[in-house]
Amino acid sequence: MTRIPTGDRDIIEQAIYLPMLLTVLNRDLIVVNTSSFKLKKPYLELIEETMKAIQKDLAEVKRYLHKNNIKVERLKSDDAFTMYMFVYKGYEEEHNYFNPRLRNRTEELLRYYLFERYKNTHLEKKA
Repeated sequence: MTRIPTGDRDIIEQAIYLPMLLTVLNRDLIVVNTSSFKLKKPYLELIEETMKAIQKDLAEVKRYLHKNNIKVERLKSDDAFTMYMFVYKGYEEEHNYFNPRLRNRTEELLRYYLFERYKNTHLEKKA
C-alpha cells in the first residue's frame, strides 16, 4: 500500500508524463522540419507553443517536488513494464507502470495540450 496521497501522486505522475510529451514533440519537430509540407511554419509554431506550455507546467511540477522533498527516478524498463522509485517523506516506494498505459496516458495528455486546453479559453472569450 502506498503512503503517497492522491494529490501528490498525481503530481509525481506529471513528472513522469510531461518529459515523455516533450520527447514526442521534439521528435515531431524533426519530422516536420524534414518533411515536404508546403507550409511548415504553422505546424512548427503549434508544436513549439505546445512545448512551451508543457515546459511551464513541468517547471511547476519540479518546484513542487523540490519544495516537498519528493524524488522520482526511473529504475528499469522491459517490454511490458517500466519501474519507477518514488522517495516521499523519507520513504521509498517502487511502482511498476504498464508500458501501454504509459503510452495511452501520454497520448491523452498530448491531445489535451494540443487541443483541449484551448476549448476553455475559447469559451471564455465568447462569454
